[in-house]
Amino acid sequence: MQQPDQPVLRDIVLVGGGHSHVGVLRRFAMNPVPGVRLTLICRDSHTPYSGMLPGYIAGHYGYDDVHIDLARLAVFAGARFYHAEAVGIDRGARTVHCADRPPVPYDQLSINIGSTPQVQRVTGAADNVVPVKPIHRFDARWQALLERVRAHPGRTRIAVVGAGAGGVELTLAMQYRLRGELRERGRDPDELELHLFDASDEILPTHNALVRNLFERTLVDRGVVLHRGVAVDEVTPGLLHGSGGVQLEADEIVWVTQAGGAPWLENTGLELDKGGFIRVRETLQTVTDDRIFAAGDIASMDAHPRAKSGVFAVRMGPPLAENLRRAVKGRRLRPYRPQRSWLALISTGDRYAVASRGALALHGRWTWRWKDWIDRRFMAKFNDLPRMEEEASGSGQSGVQLEREEAAQAISAVAMRCGGCGAKVGAGTLSNALGNLRPIARDDILVGLHAPDDAAVVRVPPGMAMVHTVDFFRAFIEDPYVFGQVAANHALGDIFAMGADPQSAMAIATVPPGLESKVEDTLFQMMSGALEILNDAECALVGGHSGEGRELALGFAINGLVADDGSKTLQKGGMQAGDCLILTKPLGTGTLFAAHPTLDARGRWIDGALAAMCQSNRRGAACLLEHGATACTDVTGFGLLGHLVEMTRPSEVDAEVDLSALPVLDGAEETIAAGVLSSLQPANVRLRRALRNQAEMADHPRYPLVFDPQTAGGLLASVPAERAEDCIAALHASGYAEATIIGRVHAQGEALEPIVLRA
Repeated sequence: MQQPDQPVLRDIVLVGGGHSHVGVLRRFAMNPVPGVRLTLICRDSHTPYSGMLPGYIAGHYGYDDVHIDLARLAVFAGARFYHAEAVGIDRGARTVHCADRPPVPYDQLSINIGSTPQVQRVTGAADNVVPVKPIHRFDARWQALLERVRAHPGRTRIAVVGAGAGGVELTLAMQYRLRGELRERGRDPDELELHLFDASDEILPTHNALVRNLFERTLVDRGVVLHRGVAVDEVTPGLLHGSGGVQLEADEIVWVTQAGGAPWLENTGLELDKGGFIRVRETLQTVTDDRIFAAGDIASMDAHPRAKSGVFAVRMGPPLAENLRRAVKGRRLRPYRPQRSWLALISTGDRYAVASRGALALHGRWTWRWKDWIDRRFMAKFNDLPRMEEEASGSGQSGVQLEREEAAQAISAVAMRCGGCGAKVGAGTLSNALGNLRPIARDDILVGLHAPDDAAVVRVPPGMAMVHTVDFFRAFIEDPYVFGQVAANHALGDIFAMGADPQSAMAIATVPPGLESKVEDTLFQMMSGALEILNDAECALVGGHSGEGRELALGFAINGLVADDGSKTLQKGGMQAGDCLILTKPLGTGTLFAAHPTLDARGRWIDGALAAMCQSNRRGAACLLEHGATACTDVTGFGLLGHLVEMTRPSEVDAEVDLSALPVLDGAEETIAAGVLSSLQPANVRLRRALRNQAEMADHPRYPLVFDPQTAGGLLASVPAERAEDCIAALHASGYAEATIIGRVHAQGEALEPIVLRA
């Protein structure tokens, strides 16, 4: 794995989480290149393995059986995972453009994004069909179709367009699953009707006649209606129009044909073939640009044209990893020559499969078991990850070859670093990183970043008082842009909890040393994310300080404004007996991000936690004020119990919390149950002395979560009981879907312990 104290000298950026790139990540994890940083850009945290997708549709596998957890694999590989969608490449600037985040620089770039059904080629298809790719969107529609068939009796007609191996296999898998669902509910399986269309007169055209005949008999025996030689030329809502005047009403139309390259590739300047796929040489470099590689379905090899198949995407992984390693070291690349024939194992939906290779055709239930064994063994390479040794083989510094111009920078980057003001980030680096940032303008900022000086000058408007807060912490994820968002949101939390409006922010950032260009980009990514949050809060970034350090870190000192008569100020000490306790966000960030670096958390759990952490408390605070909140705080490092104690003591009240009512992030109960706790948890547990019945509740599965430290957590407030339900409704309407009443405030009793937990 990339050692955190090694300066970054080269960036390899992987766009897409396809079968080739997961192989690259695993190989770099087992044998990293010092000074080389990997970044994976992908819109999904979990990538499906195409070989097991039909088995998943048929119900033989669960979600996690057939998906590779990219976020977890990236941690294992020491790579940065950017949960984003690539939309372009600037080859001159060597950057990848993404939706909703700054461009990402690269030294070597690889593209493995698969193919995209070209639904736009058929009138009405884009709006009225379900493309099988991208698979995450197809899965959502498939789950919806399952629910519709389960809930509504009567005929369901499904049309599948495309009778290649993928279309045939998918048709049989859907039929097997849906007929089984109908039987389980005591309904007639023949309510289901499937139609398979293809413009060709043959199904599975890339396979031999034995395989084609076997599947044709299977489709007929299963009652699937074949429409061979029928080209679909238009799709209107619920109606498929084919050549020869064929029309078919359908409840769902699934598109598994006419795949091509993603449309954004057309604007990259890379040479594409007729299907929109990237033309590559035997080295897997594009014919246009030696710094850009492509693999999997998106690649079209001029010298070795092959069918689009997951087999080739998997096989490309090792040579792609080797050539990326060689390219970054300045060594000669090796050619990759794909095999002329390959084994395809095609399932029939019912734990029966056909083996197809050249003129060979074998089939049976044993073939399914063979396929299942192969597929599970493949998935185990990426989901059953071994613990890494401290020193991976091949991690010596020899072999990293830099261009002369950068050699001096590399020496500077690894040299003894100065302390004091010598540890500041260089003025040129800082200026370049911040030059494109546009803080929001405010009339009450007299001197800020628009005219930098030794200090900022802000005006306090008449009738207003100033609220001050400061927060600072090190990065807990590898994506500096998202880290910047969370850090800014966390710092703003205290301002909103007081009922104040943020006015200005001063940043303090620590960035690991390295080549100036790498430091500059890290700082730019991080501050871009932070500024997005600050600007949305109408908080002006007016200055700050940056320095070098071993770990990336960011914090803010923030000023806010509140009426000086105290009429709209929320404080911790105003709770009243009879109030309801409201929590606006779910708990669990502490345990989840303790589990993240140890590979004990799933990527989708981390996605959910980050989404909650990036949600501002601004609207939540406004809802609470509007509904008469008597006290408020934001739940952060001391956990729910710690912050509740801070409220009950000055309010001189007791509180009751219902553990079963606590909103909890997906995965948090699993990681807590596995004993994965934040390093701050033991200190927070000491506050159990405030619990009146902690011994009674200690075995409750959610008990540890009251001590779990939160980052950018929600607001905890007391609201008059008669207004609490309306407040919850308003919070839900404002986007706080998991806001809930978690307990009650009571008059202070005689016991020294002010808080009671209920199951």
